[in-house]
Amino acid sequence: MELKAMTAKELTRIVLAKEEIFILDVRNETDFNDWKVEGDSVDIINIPYFDLLDGVDDALNKIPDDKKMLVVCAKEGSSKFVAEQIIEAGRSNVYYLEGGMKSWSEHLEPVQIGELKYGGSLYQFVRIGKGCLSYMVVSGGEAAVIDTLRMTEVFEQFAKEQDVQIKHTLDTHLHADHISGGRKLAEQTGATYWLPPKDATEVTFNYEKLEEGRDITVGSTTIRIQPIYSPGHTIGSTSFIVDDQYLLTGDILFVESIGRPDLAGLAEDWVGDLHNTLYKRFTELSQDLIVLPAHFGKVTELSEGGRVMAKLSDLYHNNPGLNIHDEDVFRRTVTENLPPQPNAYQEIRQTNMGRLTPHEDEQREMEIGPNRCAVHDH
Repeated sequence: MELKAMTAKELTRIVLAKEEIFILDVRNETDFNDWKVEGDSVDIINIPYFDLLDGVDDALNKIPDDKKMLVVCAKEGSSKFVAEQIIEAGRSNVYYLEGGMKSWSEHLEPVQIGELKYGGSLYQFVRIGKGCLSYMVVSGGEAAVIDTLRMTEVFEQFAKEQDVQIKHTLDTHLHADHISGGRKLAEQTGATYWLPPKDATEVTFNYEKLEEGRDITVGSTTIRIQPIYSPGHTIGSTSFIVDDQYLLTGDILFVESIGRPDLAGLAEDWVGDLHNTLYKRFTELSQDLIVLPAHFGKVTELSEGGRVMAKLSDLYHNNPGLNIHDEDVFRRTVTENLPPQPNAYQEIRQTNMGRLTPHEDEQREMEIGPNRCAVHDH
């Protein structure tokens, strides 16, 4: 019996296919409680590494012997050590997570959302370990990437496989929970980087102003990316209607929640904008639009194939954040008793403004943990 590595990509496939897997997470309890691998068919327990240094005998009683088993830790070293001991104790079908939870945090899984009316496709990149979502619109040999994550090589490789050139990168707003790769990807590919100007008052770099009325075309002129000003999560938050079919809502509207207005410290100032966007602006749009957010909070929001999407009309029936009919109650809901703010969110905002330039390891550390852009994260 030999110890086998499982990659984040392989684990993602298992989670999305709802295959049974048993996970022993050997990180400390605080880190485990903050953030872990989740899924419908994931059975997971936490026994810290230091409790296993003297042997795994006690742990074996808690581990089923009829399931594929994965040991995970922060970077992979501790999980290899523990997994080897479990194999020595006679267990088989034991894996460790290659690269640990860091690799889980960074894996992007591309899934096709749908075809565009006049040729081309829309793809969603699911960052399953952190709940972030990016998009690529592909048409006529060109591509636009929306809410690009910092793992820009994934987008470059995918564009190469699709035989398209990235012409535009767009951010729906100035992100606070993860480092944007939009500007970096634009520099690497010669693309144009677009950002809402109201979110860009402190940035240190050049960008194209993303405003209503400035439609962006990809490939054939019929593939329109139409900006819709939708403030509330940030003052510049801008959604996009793509091909008259899809509404990319950034962090203003999610499948099971709504965006929080407090990450720039201006919740009281922005709550009125948030209410207006959700209860007026979006009600004026076609209710047949498919909503595609920039985040998901729980794996329950993943539908078939790992896609995160919902019809706008369905959200007005089912999303609790769209069904608070008293404006004072809405105001209290989105400004009081909010979940904890994202890890290092102030530094992440400064990085996205170009005011900080952390190296790769620092960026990775800043992003560790769940996203917390929604009002309801439980």
